[in-house]
Amino acid sequence: MPEITAPGANPLTKYYRQPKLYLSLPSKGKFYPEGSLEQSETGEYPVYSMTAKDELAFKTPDALINGQSTVDVIHSCIPSIKEPWNMPSLDLDAALIAIRIATYGENMGVSTKIPNINEEREFQTDLRHLLSELYSKEFDDTIYVDDLTIKIRPLTYKEFTRSALKTFEEQRVFTLANDENMSEEEKIDRFNVSFKKLTELTVGMIVSSIVSIEVGEDIVTNHHQIKEFIENADKKFYEKVTKHIEEQKKKFAIKPMLVHTDPEDVAKGAPETFEIPITFDQSNFFG
Repeated sequence: MPEITAPGANPLTKYYRQPKLYLSLPSKGKFYPEGSLEQSETGEYPVYSMTAKDELAFKTPDALINGQSTVDVIHSCIPSIKEPWNMPSLDLDAALIAIRIATYGENMGVSTKIPNINEEREFQTDLRHLLSELYSKEFDDTIYVDDLTIKIRPLTYKEFTRSALKTFEEQRVFTLANDENMSEEEKIDRFNVSFKKLTELTVGMIVSSIVSIEVGEDIVTNHHQIKEFIENADKKFYEKVTKHIEEQKKKFAIKPMLVHTDPEDVAKGAPETFEIPITFDQSNFFG
């Protein structure tokens, strides 16, 4: 006789997704606002494969642009991350890599054109190696400038998404400077507007990264006071803080993959080795 289930119980529950792997976060679980991460005693978090709905979300252009699809998929596949908008940006690539491994497997094909001969080839990268590289890094959250001690944090994913505006303004400044159809007067006016906006965005990102500034027995955590100080501080202070933040950002960036070219391609004029940038976007995320 068929098995009888309790009223309302779904007999398909036992066929639901199960964790495919466990992820160690590069942040080590730090920098999450309260309630944003269900902390694990082991430091490892279950990762599930994408559902059909998740995959469709990742293919929706508008949702990709504003980051909402990424948030929805992370929430679905790594449920311990309760508020993905609040996750430290240094955990983002690790989360996406883990989700891809859980869904499609440990290897990912990367297509590129071979230098000098301009012929396209595909190379395989081991995503497990990329994950272990990210986890081995340590975020340095302290900067010393003279008698000041500055504590910083990585940007959240929401702040990181907003920082795309900075790239947009940089592109706009470049376009304006090279627009031959615009008068010099109009070009200068528009350039000044864009440059001012770019400056505000850049300073805003630095201020958002600073948790506190300590001098003697005083510890300043007020956001407006920190912003006021940054805007009036010596250039040396600003440059040192900016340099440290950029170094931490680069530390958690995925390194390019070094590949060895086939002898046949080398004979055609290709280099024996070259590097391929590794990115996670629509063109290569899906299996």
